[in-house]
This record gives sequence, structure tokens and C-alpha cells, in this order.
Amino acid sequence: MASINLIEAFQEFKDAESIDRPTMMKVVEDVFKTLLRKKYGSDENFDVIVNAEKGDLEIIRRRQIRDDDDVDNPLEEVSYSEAIKIQPDYEVGEDLLEEVDILDFGRRAILAAKQTLASRINDLKKNALVKKYSDRIGDIMNAEIYQVWKKEVLLLDEEGNELILPKSEQIPQDFFKKGENIRAVIARVDMKNNSPVIILSRTSPLFLAKLLEIEVPEIFDGLITIKKIVREPGERAKVAVESFDDRIDPVGACVGMKGSRIHGIVRELKNENIDVINFTTNTQLLIQRSLTPSKISYMNIDAEKMHAEVYLKADQVSLAIGRRGVNIKLASELTGYELDVYREDEEIVDEFDIDLDEFSDEIETWIIDEFKRVGCDTARSILNLGAEELEKRTDLEKETIADVRRILQEEFDKGE
Repeated sequence: MASINLIEAFQEFKDAESIDRPTMMKVVEDVFKTLLRKKYGSDENFDVIVNAEKGDLEIIRRRQIRDDDDVDNPLEEVSYSEAIKIQPDYEVGEDLLEEVDILDFGRRAILAAKQTLASRINDLKKNALVKKYSDRIGDIMNAEIYQVWKKEVLLLDEEGNELILPKSEQIPQDFFKKGENIRAVIARVDMKNNSPVIILSRTSPLFLAKLLEIEVPEIFDGLITIKKIVREPGERAKVAVESFDDRIDPVGACVGMKGSRIHGIVRELKNENIDVINFTTNTQLLIQRSLTPSKISYMNIDAEKMHAEVYLKADQVSLAIGRRGVNIKLASELTGYELDVYREDEEIVDEFDIDLDEFSDEIETWIIDEFKRVGCDTARSILNLGAEELEKRTDLEKETIADVRRILQEEFDKGE
């Protein structure tokens, strides 16, 4: 029996663990039955026997032996005189089983069959990949970085499948090197040029949710539920949590002893500040908690327009707004209310300011403490006072003051 050397095609099947043996058999059978229909007009009297281990196959043709004068359909019947040439002890009425030499189909037909088979295998692999990752959307995974490009990062999973982490799904402070392993959440499966593209994300709220689930057993066990997460990747996140057990403090459980549980997540998210708050159906209390770390004096809420006017003391305004307005933006997203911040004298806050603690990643803590000692706890209070006056009031050197003022001014310039 001549084989058409399908070992390579079969090997692809065997290597693709996602394709089961029955599916493999069916695909090969379909391909060669199509070949038989083209050559003989029908495949009804043919059996395709696949040997996946060896990488070859047999095609057996069945025809009934009839008297020489009774052969009406040569596709299904064979004359007795022809049958005994093959095997002398055949009798009329028996079935003649013949092995079809695949080379008889011709070189072109064989090549076409191999191409069709390879194409079907490829389609099955794509479908298996789409199903596998569509079922895992929202799951966190580890993957190895294979290539780093300007607009995206190419990663490989444990089976060698390609995954994409676009620039838009990366935390701004992320820096990747080839060969290192990173964690990300499976965001979606796109189709590009008829091929599946698995998109990962490190900026999705789902990523933070899964990290919390890993670090906080009470969330994994369902004792604490995450009601909502809003993020400004790399800057700040707010997480509203609720406990189904009155004995469990959801915020304390998420943060852990001395921040032990939350610190690992903060490091993973490149020092993103994470505010964990108790969820409540009381709108006023939820708004108050969402604007942490500021302390609200009072507020006016318009439930119909989903709008709230929040009044604070002057020294709390910059905390409520946050650096580049991130804190109030996230609070609005978390509560669903449009928030306007006012000073207690009811004058609208139109001069944007930033609390000095927001610069702790760029300015050393002891320098910030020195400014606070002389009453400068916001960025504008330092810029408005002037360099010479700051030299007189503080124990800081001229160059240090200049560097701090430059950092603060650059932040306002970016905001504008």
C-alpha cells in the first residue's frame, strides 16, 4: 500500500493537544472522501482507515461479486471473472475488498488533499485557541515575554501560544525585558486576518480584582465581595468592598496587618495608591468615603441629576481633588455622581492645588516634612511663597528648594 506521506500533517495533529483523536479521524476521513467523490462520483462503497500513530492511511473499496452478465453498477458491483483474478476462492454474492492505491489519484489530487488537510488542522487549532481563551476572559495568568516592541509586547503561554499586551493596556511605569515573566489578565480575543489574537491587560479593573482575590482569602471564599473598582493605572485606584459576615471587617481584611496584603498588589501595580472603602447604599456616606483621604464638612446632593456639591475646609480641598484631579475623578466614577468641590465659605474652588504628600515618589519624605513644619503643605503654597522666603523659613539648601519648585511647577504645567 502506497502512503502519501502524511506523517507531517498527522504530526501536527498529535502536537496539537487541543484537538482530540475522534476529531482528527473525522477530518482526515472527510478530506479523503472528498477525493473519492471527485474520482469515482461516490464514496459510499469506500472505507477510510486512519493510522494516526504511523501517519498513514488505507482506503478499502467494497464491491459485491455478481455473475459476469449481471453487473449493472461497476461502482458497487464486480464480475465473478474479475474477482477470481484477485483471489481464486471468491464466490458470487460475496464482497470483494480491494485496497485503493492512493497514488492512483494522481500527484495533483494528492497535493490538494495534503493542503486541504493542513488547512483544516489550522482552522481546528484556531477554533480551539479561541474557545480556550474566550472561556478564560477575566482570568489572571503568567506569561513569558518573547519580544518587546514600541506599541505592544509579545508573550508566550506555557503551550507556546502568542499573546499580546498592547501599550494601551500597560501601566505607564511598566518596563519589560525579554525572558521575564509577568502577570496580566485576559481581556479579550480579537480576530485579525482570520487569526485569533489574545489581548492581555494590566490596566483593567479586572486585573486588580483578581490580584485582590489571590491575596485576600475572604474574597476568594466569597465572604467579601468587590462591588466596584475604578482605576487610573499607575496613579490611584478605589475599591468598594462589602462583607457578608458581620464579624469580618472588609477593609481590614483587604489591607491586612500593617498593609501586608495590599503592599504586594501595590508593588505589582507600580506603586499605584489603592483606597479600599466600605460599600454602602447610603449615597452621602459613599461619597464621603470615596473622597478619602480628605474629610468632608457637609454636602448637598441632587439624586435626580446625580450631582453633589461637596464642601470642605481649605486644607482638605487639595486632598479631595488629588494630583491632576485623579482623586475626585475616581470618586465620581465610583459613586456615579458628578462631584463639585467647594470651600466651606461656598466659593467654588477654581484654583487647582495639589497636596504635597502626592509628590512622595519624587520628593524625599524628610524634605516634605520640613515644608510642612513651616506651614507649606500644598504645591501652590510653596510656589506662591517664593524661593528666597523659603530659604529663610526652612533649613533646606537653595538647590533643594529650586529642585522642589521645579518639580511642582512642571506638574502644574502638565495639568494646563
